[in-house]
Parts: sequence; structure tokens; C-alpha cells
Amino acid sequence: MQFKDTVVIITGAARGIGRTAAEMFARRGATVWIWDVDPEQGNTTAASLQQQQLSVFFQPVDVTRSESVAEAVDRVRSESGTIHVLINNAGIVQDATLMKMEPRQWQAVLDVNLTGVFHCTQQVAPVMVQEGYGRIINTSSVVGLYGNFGQSNYVATKAGVIGLTKVWARELGRKGITVNAVAPGFVATEMVETVPQKVLDMVVQRTPVGRLGSPEDVAYAYLFLASREAGFINGAVLSVDGGFIP
Repeated sequence: MQFKDTVVIITGAARGIGRTAAEMFARRGATVWIWDVDPEQGNTTAASLQQQQLSVFFQPVDVTRSESVAEAVDRVRSESGTIHVLINNAGIVQDATLMKMEPRQWQAVLDVNLTGVFHCTQQVAPVMVQEGYGRIINTSSVVGLYGNFGQSNYVATKAGVIGLTKVWARELGRKGITVNAVAPGFVATEMVETVPQKVLDMVVQRTPVGRLGSPEDVAYAYLFLASREAGFINGAVLSVDGGFIP
């Protein structure tokens, strides 16, 4: 799968899965825009990839603010002409059990993980409609399918992302745009570093392939769903979890 002359936006791509995906797309010829709220890390990531002669650019974007997203879309269109692929990868966690979760924790996770996906897709979709082509990939999670202890806010957003994916697949499919979701299992990133080792050991025991996922595992799923070859896949949820048994 090659992405020459393809413009790709990846949110939350300053680090982790998003960064890996940015490099993979760029190595296959894409022009990649990293959208992230962390300007220091975002600039560092973009500079590192540019040193490898890759077409990667950073834009500071707060996906919780529609105005920030709109400004970023205008810049991408101005400098790259159009947008072919949007990967809604940005996400945060603020875990607590139901009776201990504070309103600010609930709202912060919803703002980024769910409302942020809405803002980005609402602003980018008209560009794709004008182009008559697009690939939108939303990052859900295995916990959005099965639930998880102490993650009411995170699970609600990841289940919500699946619902949005189903709706947008119906609304945009006839316009040449596919909308799919990827549901990663437990992946070895900074986000998982906060999980106790005994919990990770249990996860591995319940994963038939016998390991945690890697950022590359998820990025390859992004590549496939973003390709022209995946044009008849729409409204799907692709689990990338090693066969995790809930």
C-alpha cells in the first residue's frame, strides 16, 4: 500500500501509536499532518521525521475546541490543497471507579475522546465531500466493546466512538468516504505504563498471541483501512487485540 500524493491528518500523533503511524504513512509517500495539543513534543516529533526526509508537519491543535480545529483545517488546505485521510487517534485517560470519579475527570475524557472526534470529523468531512473521496478512521478500544473496571469515562467515549462510526458510515459512504473504527487491545505505550504490572500480566495471559500489542500493530491497521484497497469496508470495527478474551 502506497500513499503518494495523499494528505493524512493524525490527531494525538506527537507520541505513541500516532507517532508510529505518522512515520509509516510518510515512508509510503504521504504528506502527514500531526495534530497535537503538546507543541514541544509535536515539534520534536515532526523535526525528527523531517530529518529523515519525510513530509511531516506539526500543527498545535486542541481538538476540544472547534475553532482550533477549523483553523488547522484551513492551514492544511492552504498548504497541502486537500485532505484524504483523517485518523482520530487522540485520547486520554483519567481513571477512577464510579463512586470516586470526579466530574472534572468525566468531562475531560469526554471532551478529548468523544467531542474531539466529532469536531475533527465535522470540520474535515466537507473537504472530503468536495474531493469525492476520503478515509476516516476512529480509534476506539477493546474496552469500548467489553467494558473495564474503573474506566466509566474512557469506556463511554470508546463505545460512543463506535456509535459515531456507524452513523457516519451511513451518512458519508455514498459520497465516496468510508468511516471505520480500530479497537486496539492493550498496547505498550506511555498510556499503559500507568497500569500495574500484575494487571498487564493478567492481560497477556488472556491474550492468545501471548503478548501486549505494539504501536506498529495498530498503525498497520490504520494503513490498511486508509488505503484505496479498503474501499468496500465501511462502518466496520477492526479489533487489534491479539484475540483478547474478556
